[in-house]
Amino acid sequence: MAVLGTSPRDIPRRRARSQRGTAWLLIAPALTLMVLILLVPILSALVLSFTDYSLAAPEVKWVGFDNYEKIFTRSSYEKMLWATFTYVVVVVPISVGLGLGAALLINSLARGKEIYKTIYFLPVMATLLAMAIVWELMLHPTIGTVNRTLQMGCGTVIERLWPWLGDGCANGMPLWLGDKDYALWVICFLGIWQGFGFNMVLYLAGLTGVPRDLYNAAEMDGARSGWERFRLVTWPALGPTTVFVVTITCIRAFQVFDTVEALFPQGGGPSKSAYMMMYAIYEKGIKQNLIGIGSAITMLFLIFVMIITIIQRRLTERKVHYS
Repeated sequence: MAVLGTSPRDIPRRRARSQRGTAWLLIAPALTLMVLILLVPILSALVLSFTDYSLAAPEVKWVGFDNYEKIFTRSSYEKMLWATFTYVVVVVPISVGLGLGAALLINSLARGKEIYKTIYFLPVMATLLAMAIVWELMLHPTIGTVNRTLQMGCGTVIERLWPWLGDGCANGMPLWLGDKDYALWVICFLGIWQGFGFNMVLYLAGLTGVPRDLYNAAEMDGARSGWERFRLVTWPALGPTTVFVVTITCIRAFQVFDTVEALFPQGGGPSKSAYMMMYAIYEKGIKQNLIGIGSAITMLFLIFVMIITIIQRRLTERKVHYS
């Protein structure tokens, strides 16, 4: 029975309007939190990046694009950009490739899978302080096991075949953490060492979702070798996992901070050779109380992460099929 003064056509409209109101009421808490936690800080950083603001300063001066101009013209910030992009370009493909390889090897084992999972996942679980102490000792120029192991090759055929080792035997082994030519590569190595175990676990989870029937069908179609089964079945089935792994690894690579702070607490390594963006944000914004320039680096950091994430998703998702 229709309500007096209301036509039957208005009833569905009122019901739809009521449902929309209920939906907005239900999402209002999450929407409010998203605005307060995500959007407000980003907008605040954007505004501060155009000022010379610092905590407890008597006044704030609007400087326009001066902070951004400093980032692209001063040598220390050029080193920051170079170190950050080098780290991302080196760590992301190698850690993803090693994670996939380790996952395939472990998945093919009949026994001992859990032992190898634990061994490869240990760097992910290791505390930063313990890891830093261990690697500082291992990379010590005189008592470290790395240089001691390399010295065992001096005077052998390996020294003649490997010119770099021959130069080290003649002029002394490298100062891994004290030489600007090696500091960034040490950070890259630790990033790969830390990251590929995490990627391995993600790929192992992806491998469990590959249907066995596909392998049987591929064999019936002539895919006899392991490489052909990987190319025709495993790799396409791991497409969604690969998109997720590459995205997460890329963002984690841009966020590298802990290893730089632990190994180079004096500030970005010798001659700023390992001066990463996240460490620069911490140094400028927190240690030196230069909120304006710190906010400018933060905005640049967000833009880089957004651009790279969009590019890699568009490139990788073209060949990805979600079931």
